[in-house]
Amino acid sequence: MFKKMKDLDRFPKSIKKAVRYIKQEASKDELDEIKKLIEYAIERRTFTLK
Repeated sequence: MFKKMKDLDRFPKSIKKAVRYIKQEASKDELDEIKKLIEYAIERRTFTLK
């Protein structure tokens, strides 16, 4: 897994900002919502790549 923000350099700026937000500011409720959104998006993308 990623240990430092510099490990995220290969991803778009929006991902870096999202990770920073999750690490520093997101509340427990927001984390739960973000997790559901990300899991759904990954699931859909994985399905379309098959």
